[in-house]
Amino acid sequence: MHKKLRVAAYAVCVRDGKLLLARGRGRDGTAEWTLPGGGTEHGEDPYDTVLREVEEETGYRIEPTGLLGVDSVHRRLPDRFGRTVDHHGLRLVYEGRVTGGALRNEVGGSTDLAAWQHLAAVPELKRVGLVDIGLALWRERPATGRSSIIGRHPRHPGK
Repeated sequence: MHKKLRVAAYAVCVRDGKLLLARGRGRDGTAEWTLPGGGTEHGEDPYDTVLREVEEETGYRIEPTGLLGVDSVHRRLPDRFGRTVDHHGLRLVYEGRVTGGALRNEVGGSTDLAAWQHLAAVPELKRVGLVDIGLALWRERPATGRSSIIGRHPRHPGK
């Protein structure tokens, strides 16, 4: 079985009671909200990744103000040829503060819409599990960098 490690960096940007999110498509094509961010390029520092990805997906320049934690996801997924891949994702979650730019949608990328969503409305959104993990890390600020919801989230069974 092919093994794949993917390292990615994401930002939790909260301003005036709203969370900055980007909308992408799930494996089944369903629109779902996620934290802005994405995969590191070979040789790229994750700090630089989060700067680049947030600007690409939202139009904003940010300052990462802290590393909230690291989320580790291990699962088996089908690849585009129908084979199974042993996928391990390491997702670094930063807190970010908007310092410039203007809100806009990504063109030709992995997301199609960027928006500020009220924190109280987030539970009602169709979203990926990383949104809940990022918010838990932001609220709890655990010294270990590990969210309390890991192990209770469907994408993190038994971890």
